[in-house]
Amino acid sequence: MIRATIIALAALAVGGGPLLAHPGGLNAEGCHYNRKTGDYHCHRKGASAAPRAAGGGKRPAAPASGYRNCAAARAAGAAPVHRGDPGYHPRLDRDRDGIGCE
Repeated sequence: MIRATIIALAALAVGGGPLLAHPGGLNAEGCHYNRKTGDYHCHRKGASAAPRAAGGGKRPAAPASGYRNCAAARAAGAAPVHRGDPGYHPRLDRDRDGIGCE
């Protein structure tokens, strides 16, 4: 029993590392923007590191402290704002599901 528990924990430590590294804020491809540097990267195998952008291909510049409110995020073309995206702030996410201004 103890041996099985140790093996299970070891498997979780080895295979679950990337999964546990970011407890949320990944898009459907397993990618996200780094909050501090703004770079886009992926954690799942086979995912493309090229960011997806609707419209012109360039993300709107977001304030470092997040948008003041959802009207400002919508005016910038950034709504909805996901946790991990530039411009996200918990004040924009009333239901705390990781998606602000939905």
